[in-house]
Amino acid sequence: MTQTSSIRKRRSGVRGRRDDGATTKAQLLEAAGMVFAEKGFDRATAKEIAERAGANAASVNYYYGGIEGLYEEVLVTAHHRIVSYQALAAVMAGDADPRQKLRGLIELIIRTVTGPASSSWAVRVLTREVLAPSPYINALRQKEIEPKKLLVFGLVSELLGLPREHPIVARACVSIAAPCIMLLVADRHLVAQLFPALGADAANAQALADHMVQFALGGLAALAHPDAARMLVSGGNDHRKI
Repeated sequence: MTQTSSIRKRRSGVRGRRDDGATTKAQLLEAAGMVFAEKGFDRATAKEIAERAGANAASVNYYYGGIEGLYEEVLVTAHHRIVSYQALAAVMAGDADPRQKLRGLIELIIRTVTGPASSSWAVRVLTREVLAPSPYINALRQKEIEPKKLLVFGLVSELLGLPREHPIVARACVSIAAPCIMLLVADRHLVAQLFPALGADAANAQALADHMVQFALGGLAALAHPDAARMLVSGGNDHRKI
């Protein structure tokens, strides 16, 4: 065997081990997501997660530094999968009418609410964490929630014609987000039973988004600085043009 072929063989072996490691790490994350969704952090064990992933019992410590580090990564990944920062930033980019950006934001969220992601482990893990926060929520807040919040607050601030730190901006953000969060975390079958005419499914996603855009713009117009309020209502009553 020549020296060159020997080097190539060693490099190929290293790449193979790296690929195997990346696969194992990803499998652990998926298995952990399912276990945490079913049992919560307190009742989950690294042993069960490793078994579900088909990995060595020590692999959780090796790849994530322990079950705590794995849980933090699951929280961050879950939030990213529901709505990524990149998707939000794309909606907010450019010089488009801020009303159109709001439409893009709401349509993005409604696609998640009415799509397969709403029944994934990501939603169930985050629901557990929000209802009973653990010390590990800080990683989620810093890496996912705060950067996305800055984007949304900036848009709502622009729509209202008020400073980003104004209390009305925070209240308006909650008012816009709350129905989306409710539809995301609530059981689909229960929502359909309680509100049979709502249409919170993929077939009616656009109609639901249209309604929420119109409702949000009406509320923002009522709260906005007078100059911003005129802009919000200048598109007339046909919200589909926005």
